[in-house]
Amino acid sequence: MKPAYTIYGALGSGSVPVEATLTLLGQAYTVVEAPTWEGETEQAKVASVNPMKQIPALVTPQGETITESAAILIWLADNHPAAGLAPAIGDPRRGQFLRWMTFIPASIYSLFWVRDEPARLAGPDPEAQARVKAATADRIADCWAMMDAQVEPGAYILGETLTVLDLYVAVVSRWGSRRVRFYERAPKMADVVRRVDADPRLAEFWERRFPFVEDWESKGASG
Repeated sequence: MKPAYTIYGALGSGSVPVEATLTLLGQAYTVVEAPTWEGETEQAKVASVNPMKQIPALVTPQGETITESAAILIWLADNHPAAGLAPAIGDPRRGQFLRWMTFIPASIYSLFWVRDEPARLAGPDPEAQARVKAATADRIADCWAMMDAQVEPGAYILGETLTVLDLYVAVVSRWGSRRVRFYERAPKMADVVRRVDADPRLAEFWERRFPFVEDWESKGASG
């Protein structure tokens, strides 16, 4: 039996697109559940593999540690080229694939560090925290809109083939204000993420790791 991957992650977190990718690749993996936002005990689970005490972190069967969700996703896709989960080097779609794979963590994902605990930047004042949350929600929506304006999806963002970019967008677009503003501001990608949500290969996976509870698309829409 091949050694398994180990992914440090949590339900509904940035580890979910990585876990989804491993599921589609048919790779054995185990999850070390570590919702690091819950405090030092959970952060300590990750500290040995990621000094930033953040998830996701992937330990490969060879013992290499890879952090940063976009890097992990690109690495997995490139190391399993037969699955076609990323355009290969030389493919004319490769530049845009790398562009958007780095845009998401740089421009969108990173803002959730603030949104999850606005006191980090706003201090203890509840009104200041509310302004930070509102401003970051607007910025996230603006970034999705900018991306949507510059892509021409087919069935998926880069054409007719599912890539890790689609998995990444499908998960990150569910955070914060859920999908309600995403659908409004990114209408071209809306059908793509719905298609990823409904992929039968991932039905059991979504149920375990990021379930579609009743009214999930609109709950929390104000934040």
